[in-house]
Amino acid sequence: MQEMINAQNFTDFDKPNSTTICENYQPKEHEIGERIDKIAALAFHDYSREQIKTWLDAGELTVNGLPQKPKYRLKLGDTLQLKAVFIKQQADLPENIDLHVIYEDDSVLVINKPAGMVVHAGAGNWTGTLVNALLYHYPNSRLLPRAGLVHRIDKDTTGLMVIAKDHKSQLHLINQLKNKSVYRHYQALVLATHSELAKHRTITGSIARHPVVRTKMAVIATGKPAITHLDKIEQICDGVSLVSIRLETGRTHQIRVHFSNLGFALVGDPVYGSDRRMAMLAKQLTDDEKIQLNAFNRQALHAYELGFIHPKTGESRLFQAPMPDDLQLLIKTLRIV
Repeated sequence: MQEMINAQNFTDFDKPNSTTICENYQPKEHEIGERIDKIAALAFHDYSREQIKTWLDAGELTVNGLPQKPKYRLKLGDTLQLKAVFIKQQADLPENIDLHVIYEDDSVLVINKPAGMVVHAGAGNWTGTLVNALLYHYPNSRLLPRAGLVHRIDKDTTGLMVIAKDHKSQLHLINQLKNKSVYRHYQALVLATHSELAKHRTITGSIARHPVVRTKMAVIATGKPAITHLDKIEQICDGVSLVSIRLETGRTHQIRVHFSNLGFALVGDPVYGSDRRMAMLAKQLTDDEKIQLNAFNRQALHAYELGFIHPKTGESRLFQAPMPDDLQLLIKTLRIV
């Protein structure tokens, strides 16, 4: 889900020029007992500490072939093994991509992000991003870290985002995220009944990267604290509810992970979905209804309300975005089941 961005750690995202790396390092005697991230940064000094951390998180930098956390302390006989693809980068380029602007002034921009748009460049998505669009429509955004981004939402989640137009506004909004004064409200179709969800009005569970599947997140005791509130639950058919959700924290994939951890999942979620509950839903549907359900090939999640304190005026601002057509059609279909 949405994440706070440290303004001190912004770098340009680029198109790849990759090099395969395969290196080993045997820690010296005086390095035994030190954290792996510290020694790895010294051993593989051609790469940044941030890159080293990324490889550790991805399981591409291991100890004796096994993934370890950055805080792991080296033991006698340990060997660091780096097997990774290093992506050399070039600056993002402007691209003429349409933006659905909800609100705009000299300080901030509020947009309604469509499904399928990646917020910023990353593995497999080096063009066609929101950052590319911002650089085209707002050329001065090239002077800002990540073109003024303050937070992000998943590629196939729709809805509201606020973007800063100057450094001061960007820092102000980032601090609001840290202080939880940014109001974020979502709508989701959840594979669960009203009674099942009513037991979990507030969902807690620390989130970290999945220990095995590195492209996923998971509820893990040692992860970062995450809190999700269910403000309204409306059952629209047997086994599916439309839920209004309020985030207190903004961890990666937070809503999807929290529901999946409870055994529910969102309708259409390709990563955290529940095949068993989807099969139960499909049994209630006609052939035409099944076609419509299968055509909805993304998680049913929409960021419909966003509130924040305007960084220049100090006024509270609240914006709403209507549910996208594909989600409205799916709900209409399921209501008559």
